[in-house]
Amino acid sequence: MATDRLSLETQTLFNEVSQQTPAGELIHAFNHTALHPGNQPGNFFGKNLPINQDGRFKDSLPSGPNGGLQRILRKLWRMEIPSKDHVDHYLRDQYRRNLRLSTIRNTLTAIASFLGLVKQNGNNHLEEITRIDLGAFIEHEQDRGLKASTVRNRLDTLKAFIRYLIEKEIVSPDVLFKRMIIKVPDSLPKAMEMEDEARLLSVINNVRNRAMILLLLRTGMRIGELLNTQVRDINLEERKIEIWEAQKNRIGRVVYFSDDASDALKAWYKKRAPEKPFVFYARGHDTMTYANARIIFCKYLKRAELSHKGYSLHCLRHTNASSLLNAGIPLECLRELLGHNSVEVTRRYARLTNRTREKEYFKAMAKIERGEIDGYYKLDLELQEILKEKKLLPSHGEKLHEQP
Repeated sequence: MATDRLSLETQTLFNEVSQQTPAGELIHAFNHTALHPGNQPGNFFGKNLPINQDGRFKDSLPSGPNGGLQRILRKLWRMEIPSKDHVDHYLRDQYRRNLRLSTIRNTLTAIASFLGLVKQNGNNHLEEITRIDLGAFIEHEQDRGLKASTVRNRLDTLKAFIRYLIEKEIVSPDVLFKRMIIKVPDSLPKAMEMEDEARLLSVINNVRNRAMILLLLRTGMRIGELLNTQVRDINLEERKIEIWEAQKNRIGRVVYFSDDASDALKAWYKKRAPEKPFVFYARGHDTMTYANARIIFCKYLKRAELSHKGYSLHCLRHTNASSLLNAGIPLECLRELLGHNSVEVTRRYARLTNRTREKEYFKAMAKIERGEIDGYYKLDLELQEILKEKKLLPSHGEKLHEQP
């Protein structure tokens, strides 16, 4: 009896599953597993994947540390796109490099969109993709009405995947020979007007919701950071919150909150369930989703008759930054509070509101209106013609003659 062969029971199960499962998925799962003679049904993939009575996989997946990754890979293998094995290897590489599951999911979305377009254009092999395919992908995403920033992010994600394939000598380096840049408008951050801020707070009568919105407004935290905050992360006495890992750049920081936010938080602490680990949660749950928080915020915008202003939850972060700058906080200090990697990112708020620049402008304009400026500055056309002629003479090596 050969000990390195599958048991009869496992072989039978494999035959049953192979009739219901796409060949690529089955082969891929087989290649990632060390098979042993004693494997039980549902375990021959090495992951304890449960099997229904009809031989198909159940929807449930492992709940271990990499359970989230398995869900992403399962979604991948259900897609009708070419070269899924290369995508699988790349996503696993991202997981090994400790990238967030949300990042890996976004990576799959961008790659699947690209490969779906490539397949639609009659190409079923990654080895044959060209720079033209990359350009077609950009146009496709733009035609869908996506924002320029979203298209740029997806292109950056896709280029990282292609660089990985170039290193593996699967794709030609010519695909990324020249840079592809998408110009994204450098728009100003949208902050709330002081009057609108007061109107919004005046209509919030729910204890939990008032504490949540005031903390966003006074700390400048991202909504995801606040929803992930646990009771142990808040020091009420020192009025500070420890963010162990920032939502965007994964850098920890400490933020502080004001007296009115402290009072609102204390009022919520008196009513919240003490056994809940997260500070804010929805009814019947231990946490609160972004969608739930957004619905709450939009409800109060409508009640305050501010819906037409286009404010979002993230505007509360912008409002915090612009208010602190107006109050004279140093730019570098604000960078630390907001958790920006570079002060250049924080400097965008200085463009939004800068009291010093504003005062200097109106001071200068007042002089102009009173006629107190010294002299006049105007363009001397005759002098400019002389300078132009002197500049042209050396290049011709001769005098310029008037045209008849």
